[in-house]
Amino acid sequence: MTTIRNIVLVHGGFVDGSGWQGVHEELTRAGLRVHIVQNHIVRNHIVRNATLSLEDDVAATRRVLDGLDGPAVLVGHSYGGIVISEAGTHPNVTSLVYIAAFAPDQGESAWRHKPSWYLVATEDRMIPPPAQRMMAERAGAKVVEVIVGHAVHVSQPATVADLIREAAA
Repeated sequence: MTTIRNIVLVHGGFVDGSGWQGVHEELTRAGLRVHIVQNHIVRNHIVRNATLSLEDDVAATRRVLDGLDGPAVLVGHSYGGIVISEAGTHPNVTSLVYIAAFAPDQGESAWRHKPSWYLVATEDRMIPPPAQRMMAERAGAKVVEVIVGHAVHVSQPATVADLIREAAA
């Protein structure tokens, strides 16, 4: 079995990719190549010369995937789950990891065709844990539950990195 070496991280809305720093450090220390997508929908919707739309964020993610030298695990936190559900149909994507994220059932959601993992944050006040469990079950995802709030990738980067490494194995 080949281990996937590329990891692509997609942040949530109203923030930037810097929240992935701890996860990035954990994964690069393990020898993985980590890429952080910078979505247009960030910090109070203020981005110069940007059209603020899901389509733009999906396109930004696909551009990162286009530049990879091989297969990748695509990871999304919060709103980033919507982005990876759309961008995850890209041929370089082998699996999806949802971190306290939305996993919508619209259009050609990638989780219909790709193995998926889901981290449920049981103390999340942004996306209710029952909704997270429902989306994970619908996607047929392998589920890990952690007693933590919504920003689990910031507060427990090692836990998040462990799940991503599992998806890459």
